[in-house]
Amino acid sequence: MIRIFCENDGEYHSYREGISLDEISQEICPYVTDEKSGMKIPVLAALVDHQLKELSFTPMVSHTVRFIGYDHPDGRRTYIRSLSFVLQNVIREFYPGKVLTINYSLPSGYYCEIREPKPKEDGRPNIYFATDEELEKIKERMQEIIDADKPFKKVKMSTEEAVKLFASNNQPAKVALINSLGRFSASVYFLDGHADTFHGPLVPSTRFLKIFDIIGFNDGFCLQYPAWGNLSKVMPLKRQSQLAGALKTYSDWCNIMGVNGVGTLNKVVLDGRIVQMINMSEALHERQYAEIADKIYERRGSVKIVFIAGPSSSGKTSTSKRLANQVRILGLVPKVIELDNYFVDREHTPKDEKGNYDFESLQAMDLEFLNRQLNELLDGKEVEIPRFDFKEGRRCFNGDFMKLNEKDILIMEGIHALNPAMTSAVDDSRIFRVYASALTSLPLDENNNISTSDNRILRRMIRDNRTRGIKPEDTILRWASVRRGENKNIFPFQENADAVFNSAHIFELPVLKYYAEPLLRRIRPNSPAYTDATRLLKFLEYIIALSPEEIACIPPTSILREFIGGQTL
Repeated sequence: MIRIFCENDGEYHSYREGISLDEISQEICPYVTDEKSGMKIPVLAALVDHQLKELSFTPMVSHTVRFIGYDHPDGRRTYIRSLSFVLQNVIREFYPGKVLTINYSLPSGYYCEIREPKPKEDGRPNIYFATDEELEKIKERMQEIIDADKPFKKVKMSTEEAVKLFASNNQPAKVALINSLGRFSASVYFLDGHADTFHGPLVPSTRFLKIFDIIGFNDGFCLQYPAWGNLSKVMPLKRQSQLAGALKTYSDWCNIMGVNGVGTLNKVVLDGRIVQMINMSEALHERQYAEIADKIYERRGSVKIVFIAGPSSSGKTSTSKRLANQVRILGLVPKVIELDNYFVDREHTPKDEKGNYDFESLQAMDLEFLNRQLNELLDGKEVEIPRFDFKEGRRCFNGDFMKLNEKDILIMEGIHALNPAMTSAVDDSRIFRVYASALTSLPLDENNNISTSDNRILRRMIRDNRTRGIKPEDTILRWASVRRGENKNIFPFQENADAVFNSAHIFELPVLKYYAEPLLRRIRPNSPAYTDATRLLKFLEYIIALSPEEIACIPPTSILREFIGGQTL
């Protein structure tokens, strides 16, 4: 017999060896309660001693178990992976010889394309455009598979078998990934006779996948899954053309470079060609900065203020400095003000629902004072710029005066910089807005994308530990709060940007692995951050790290230097 402590009911239970988590769940916890909606939702997976396991797992010793549903981030990922497999099967059935690629995340779901195996001459993908009628048939067939309650099964096979299998499926990115890792075996999932790999568990069977939708988007379509807080419907579709365009442009550029997934990136590293890739990627960034500077210069007769916003660890500080250099080349004179200096005094800071100071609230800023100073600067007046003393929680003045001359341009960076409500009293034609984010659209393989959020948390973890002495587990535990602030204060205003800067580098994951992996391994199994730490470590297992000599080739002005150190901006 084995003893299981179930965190859901706070009790110990005894079971015979060989019983699965699914059987245990059906007996003591078939549902969990979503905190937001109060709905009873099915269990999708489990955390066993803080490690994510699928419900087919059979415990052989005593464990602490927490059953999770869609309201948990790992339950949500489990649902989405499983739904992706159903879609993959339908595409294979309807379009033999073609390949489904799940490229990147959109605000409303996954952006997918149906591609011919052979790319175009310039390296860009050869996309098959599915009509609305075809998409409706795909959706209907997916629903049939879900209603049939077909099981997902995991099989261990040799690397040679897996490579042969996925080569016959026209999945070269998956083949390249498996080959680059040099392992003896691979875990392969099967659904109704069709095979695929996923880098995390799946639900037991298709009946768990009740809510989804498919809708045409650009050259492909969007696979939609349930919304947070309302599991009865999919997330509303948001056609954010600028964000989607930036992701698409980066994805196409990666394909032109011959890197269509982590497997081909690993081969670049193994072949000793990564320094060339570093130089190419840095040149792409420089080109982006120059193009944004050109847009600002074209509007120099009216624009006097440049606002830069973006989520955590997107490289906003480096972006503002590199952009300042580019406008300076064109003859403009950049001047920088930090929006953080316009916080209200501490006692006037609004509080959140838990009674804590909400420094990310728009009302945490003295908007009246900010708007007055900006208008005075636009009118050619001299103003005394404040400095905020974060220790004392007070605004102070140290005799820092500023005036905007004819060729001067003001650059300001902050989380609310894309929100028109921040500068409601300022003439909008005088403002140019830039959205900066690490929009990673390089996938692991054809149907496993890389989360932009995971990319950013690795960046932040490395920087926080290096510059502030913050432990990796503290960065992980704070991340949910950071994400809530981004969803509230940044992402809804992305489309207000006049330009989008994608700060992602094609070579950065092998760099981040070098620095992040040792930090993640410090997190102990009894830590509440252990679940995410093991997930990130598993993800990094698929990436080959750069050597210190190769990392030394990253220029001192690179945006990555903001996180790993050695920046000279």
